Amino acid sequence: MVLHYDVIVCGAGPAGAIAAATAAQAGLKTALIEKYPLPRHKTCGGGVPVVHSALYDLAPAAFVECNVKYMRHTWNFADPYLGAINPDGAEKLSIWMVQRPIFDDALAQRAASVGADLKDGLMVRSLELDDRKITVKAQVIKPDGELNRGQEFVATADYVIGADGASGVTAKAAGLRKKRTIALGMELELPYDWRIDHPCLKPEIAHLEYGAIPRGYAWIFPKANHLNIGAGVFKPTGEDARRDRALPEKLRQVILNYLDALHLPPPPASLPFHAHPLPIWSRKEPLQSSDGRILLAGDAAGLINPFFGDGILHAIKSGSMAACCVVEGATQHYSDRLHAEFAASFNAARQLAQLFYRFPQIGYTYGVKHPKASRIATELLTGELAYNHIVGRTMRHIIGAMLMPGKVRRSPV
Repeated sequence: MVLHYDVIVCGAGPAGAIAAATAAQAGLKTALIEKYPLPRHKTCGGGVPVVHSALYDLAPAAFVECNVKYMRHTWNFADPYLGAINPDGAEKLSIWMVQRPIFDDALAQRAASVGADLKDGLMVRSLELDDRKITVKAQVIKPDGELNRGQEFVATADYVIGADGASGVTAKAAGLRKKRTIALGMELELPYDWRIDHPCLKPEIAHLEYGAIPRGYAWIFPKANHLNIGAGVFKPTGEDARRDRALPEKLRQVILNYLDALHLPPPPASLPFHAHPLPIWSRKEPLQSSDGRILLAGDAAGLINPFFGDGILHAIKSGSMAACCVVEGATQHYSDRLHAEFAASFNAARQLAQLFYRFPQIGYTYGVKHPKASRIATELLTGELAYNHIVGRTMRHIIGAMLMPGKVRRSPV
């Protein structure tokens, strides 16, 4: 017998798990489908702006491994500047560092605990629409990651929320997101013992490097027993960074150079480098099907910040908004609500990215090294500050530095 749901959510990342929990709590019969058995690996730096209200009643101790309060910035692995997130007694802000397998699993189990039917190990292969329902067909995934072609899951729903990432099938089924801007990130998870007395590496410090990779940046994020070391190009020269076949090796080399700059040993040959596409926001566009029965959230909706390349907060917000629209019978208004929340800020972030990644050394000297820059960056990441509220004066500051460098006050080093 084919099960029928009020809503099926495809993808159990932050967007999908929050959407499923919101729908189930409202009394809708909800299924949450995830491709791989949970907990599963997810390529991501794992920096989560502190958004207590969006994470319901989850205990941070369940997934927060480090609490970052400082950002150490460098240009070409030199000219370091340590910026405090809370300078001069400012209101306390921080960035949680999580491992995405643990974080995502906590959110998915939270959805299951409030009534969502969690089904992992299922790869959604197709969505078929008729006048009455949407049929979702998925293939069972074996423990080794291979498809079990003899086993299929089939269910129907009134609505589908697509939170299945940059390459998911829901956007294609709905005829959405045909033109996309794709950035590329790569990461390495290097085991690390915090008992080592390293002069720069501390569990409360995130590292950001701006000169090593054109049109992007590199990072080192602290975790409980390892370092997440990554690099990404967030302003690709074309629409899709994946078309640059030399880029993965460039990112890999930047990561190795970062290790070398901090006098860390090279990774063992068995340690994998993970690359992942990042669907960057580029413009307003429809994010629900014409009939309002399929809605996109998170990466599937292209909600990656064009400046920082972050997406967890936007995924959480969009998943909640998508489910609320289903609950309220307002799915035709979903795109408008999403645009009202993100468009103005993301469009301003895109403007800022165009300037910063074209002239990164100017941006580093007169922007990143400003005493309040790390605080402002955190406010942007947490959503307490919108890019459209700062883009004008920030661009004037940087352009002024380019035209009259001697007139602009440099930040202390």
